[in-house]
Amino acid sequence: MFKLKKRKKNTTTTLARKLITVANSKSVVSEQFKTIRTNINFSMPDKDIQTLLITSSTPGEGKSTMSSNTSVVFAQENKKVLLIDADMRKPTVHHTFSLNNSVGLANLLTRQAKVEQAVQKTEVEGLHIITSGPIPPNPAELLASNMMNNLIDELSKQYDAIIFDAPPILSVTDAQILSNKCDGTIMVVNSGVAEKAGVLKAKEALEQSQANILGVVLNNFKLERDHYYYQYYGSAE
Repeated sequence: MFKLKKRKKNTTTTLARKLITVANSKSVVSEQFKTIRTNINFSMPDKDIQTLLITSSTPGEGKSTMSSNTSVVFAQENKKVLLIDADMRKPTVHHTFSLNNSVGLANLLTRQAKVEQAVQKTEVEGLHIITSGPIPPNPAELLASNMMNNLIDELSKQYDAIIFDAPPILSVTDAQILSNKCDGTIMVVNSGVAEKAGVLKAKEALEQSQANILGVVLNNFKLERDHYYYQYYGSAE
């Protein structure tokens, strides 16, 4: 992917960088996200992947950009998609889509709001979002609660695909807890930055949680093609 120069106070540039699947759906990078979508669809031929968790071993590997763009390409497949910002420690989804974050997942799990109050529409047809909401003092406990189980059951009746943007695995236990509740988990690895030992440790943590690991997305990997370099998009969390 061609690198975009950083510009101060340029929201349009920032959003285009994060949502390449919206800004340029025909680009090489957008096609890669569509390939990821196809691989997810075929990862379990005998069962639909309705709830998907996307995480990384450490911060800054691109899991939030991955979550957002993957949600977009699923919606472009004429599916009703819900993206949930389950990173209730360092949420970013509301910034990516320019949404209000006053009511979100934290409010639902503490029974301070109903689903219809938390779900927000986006400019992408078929894509809805539940932001993180106010940062709670006990995110892990909320994700492990029966309220979370009930919420997933309720939302699964309304959406074709539910994608969770979860915190990094090695930072906190949140992703491990939530991975056990989802049909599949994808780990994003930042090429040339992530350490092998850390990635293996994160994989082991997911396996201990009995997560269904569908695969790994290698982010920022440079591929030489006709003397040009293309790069997977999404270095920013």
